[in-house]
Amino acid sequence: MVMKPGNGSRAGVPSYFNIDPAKAAEKLSEPIDTTRFAKAAAFAARGRDDLAKRGYAPDGQKRLRSFSTWEICRYLIPVAPAHLRRVLKANPELPQGTGEGGSKWFTLEEILILRDHFATEGAANREYRAWRPEGLPAKVVAVANFKGGVGKTSTAAHLAMSAALDGYKVLVVDLDSQGSMTSIMGGKVQDEWQTAFPLLARDFARHLEAENKVRAASGDPTIPFDETLTEALTIDPASLIQPTHWPNIDLIGAQLNLYWSEFQVPVWRMQARTWPLWDSLSNALTEGGLLDRYDLIFLDTPPALGYLTINALAAADILLVPLGASFLEFDSTGRFFDMIYSTFASIEEGENRMRRSDGLPEMRFEWDAVRALITRFDAAQQSDLANVIQAYFGDFMTTYRQDVTAMVGQAGEQVSGIYEADYRDFNRDTYVRGRETFDRTWAEVKDLILGTWWRDQQMANAEG
Repeated sequence: MVMKPGNGSRAGVPSYFNIDPAKAAEKLSEPIDTTRFAKAAAFAARGRDDLAKRGYAPDGQKRLRSFSTWEICRYLIPVAPAHLRRVLKANPELPQGTGEGGSKWFTLEEILILRDHFATEGAANREYRAWRPEGLPAKVVAVANFKGGVGKTSTAAHLAMSAALDGYKVLVVDLDSQGSMTSIMGGKVQDEWQTAFPLLARDFARHLEAENKVRAASGDPTIPFDETLTEALTIDPASLIQPTHWPNIDLIGAQLNLYWSEFQVPVWRMQARTWPLWDSLSNALTEGGLLDRYDLIFLDTPPALGYLTINALAAADILLVPLGASFLEFDSTGRFFDMIYSTFASIEEGENRMRRSDGLPEMRFEWDAVRALITRFDAAQQSDLANVIQAYFGDFMTTYRQDVTAMVGQAGEQVSGIYEADYRDFNRDTYVRGRETFDRTWAEVKDLILGTWWRDQQMANAEG
């Protein structure tokens, strides 16, 4: 029902019944042209910068807080506080922390030094350092799903921080042009040449070089190189890495122009259909020495199964798929799995057709493990549906459901992770519950990582 102009509203009816079209038209601005979006984007950019600087130091740099003796002994190094104090007193060359009284505060750099000391001098039956087998490459963990807002970036960031607190050397690769992970990590990215884009361009350029040699030998015309491909050949993957405020987390960041990869890759593929575009990121990690330089590499993907996500999935050893306990997110995740199957089965079929004709062994994609992870879980409202999701996805699911907590929300307002939040800003129980949300997620993911490393080591020993 629409009221005629001039009629008064009736009491007790829904607000949407009494809308006067003439008055509604008076509130409209002039029609919006494209330049208005530029103005909105400029305002948003200023606002984003202001909000991102919450929690930054006065000089505009993001810094990691210090950790107390209580945190170190409860979460980081398995020693009693009294024993830690005795060790520090007996070894004045070790970091002594800052602060008065029994509770000292240490930087993560100092904690890593203490870890090394206890690993050398501590009890033989204690795990002071996180395990990684000698001689095996880093494990690559991709966090992906179709749907936005399911906690991909938050999950990837907290897993990276958890691994860093365990002492692992971590690389985070932000493949989402929204750049949320880059903001969390305090990264600065000026243009697409500081993102993963040149890694894709470099891979295509190297493929084109090889193909042009074949063309020239056959008397066929070669494919010309443009400025982008010529410059990409000069890129060293390691040159794209920037340090973060975490001493053992590095970053390859993202910004809006990274999205142009989704348009450029199919153009390159049309020029050289033999280019295996899905291997670009994997090749960069291998050829750049990054699988040896780091223990763990986390890939944060955009909410779409585009070329960047395909590269992330092809490079990954472990795939994590966050989703909320809702019908729409369950449905979307099922379609995501179906699209992964369709995409990678199609790639396998096409590649193997050519390999068979050339007498080469067939290829196939494999992942060490895949897990769907329920995020933002409210046990009071979502347990029944979460149980249904668990039943249908079966061994694809993690057993722990990532609770939503007030602490997670407050940390998000500061553009930081819960591990970066000072526990003194919270009730102690609130902090412990909030931290446990991601500690338990990390425990399951770490279990996967260590298990796959162990399996790899046994296979390597058997082959050796």
